[in-house]
Amino acid sequence: MIDLDAVRADTPGCAGRVFLDSAGSSLPPRQVLDEVIGHLRREAEIGGYRAAGERAADLEAGYGTFAELLGCAASEVAFTDSATRSWLSLVDAVPLAEGDRVLISEVEYAANAVALLRLAEQAGARVEVIPSDAAGQLDVAALRELLDERVRLVSLVHVPTNGGLVNPVREVVDAAHEAGALVLLDACQSIGQVPVDMRELGVDMLSGTGRKWLRAPRGTGFLAVRDEVRRRLRPRLVDHAGAAWVSAREYELRDDARVFELWESGVAERLGLLRAARYALDLGIGALSSAVAEGAATLRAGLDALPGVRTHDLGERRCGIVTFTVGGTDPEDVRNALWDNDIAVTVSSVTSSRIDMARRGLDTIVRASPHYFVAPEQLERAIAAVAGLR
Repeated sequence: MIDLDAVRADTPGCAGRVFLDSAGSSLPPRQVLDEVIGHLRREAEIGGYRAAGERAADLEAGYGTFAELLGCAASEVAFTDSATRSWLSLVDAVPLAEGDRVLISEVEYAANAVALLRLAEQAGARVEVIPSDAAGQLDVAALRELLDERVRLVSLVHVPTNGGLVNPVREVVDAAHEAGALVLLDACQSIGQVPVDMRELGVDMLSGTGRKWLRAPRGTGFLAVRDEVRRRLRPRLVDHAGAAWVSAREYELRDDARVFELWESGVAERLGLLRAARYALDLGIGALSSAVAEGAATLRAGLDALPGVRTHDLGERRCGIVTFTVGGTDPEDVRNALWDNDIAVTVSSVTSSRIDMARRGLDTIVRASPHYFVAPEQLERAIAAVAGLR
């Protein structure tokens, strides 16, 4: 069980406001703030190279921390500057040729979709959409109908940007692997609020961010790729961090996931990411996941009870994202009115999840995402504020 008073005391941003935007960029705990600010001060005192050298052991230990978080080996972890960079690095390394097929779900994120369409166009491959089932999640039976020997990759969004559903993963992985396809899991919205164990789920590759549910700084991302899968990939965006320059015309790629890393990175931000991951692990992923789901369910039920308010979350299993509209009020006006009352929410638009939003006839919806540090009375305050908008 989460000690609510303790985590709120650790979170300066909780004071005086209701923060419901952890699916956007969450509030870091003071331990993360201290780590980042402390290292920046140290850089100002002795310079960035020496300051990084002082923390070399901590930076190295971070691979083990994330292996614990993700359920993989330390050799399978790499760090980047964002979830998008992580995802692009992995998908760009998947060999695609004329006639190959890539399958995506209806809730594919815009950045992923655009990149895949571009890569497929260049390779002569095709991107095809897996339908959703009656509950709104990926239809595994439909996936099996689409799979054949030409499918190279199944791109699976674990939790979409525009709703609280949690897509089935193990079933997708089993079907894809039977057909010889790889599975790339976009865990951008799940890491830090939903348990993710690569070994249990069986996924080949995974990408994620620090700034959302992990409560790390912006400018932080990570990826994981199974060792045996990595050896089948062809990373292209490699510098002297991912490969050694062994002679004038020769280089040797690293034999671990760090082949996907670039030499330059923000050390303070990386240390903040590692501290955030440790904070989550110390709380317990199961405990924080339960707290997030409970808070979101409370908010969703409260909104559903309001006349003129409609929630839009799908799926048999739901998580910490709650989306809704208020009849007769533009979602951006709802967001702005809540902001004026120190209640932080955001909006999701069709441009971020075009296939799913267009299928449901939605253009823009309000997105609330309460983390475990949001108190029950704050959820009541948010529900009352929405009620006052009608």
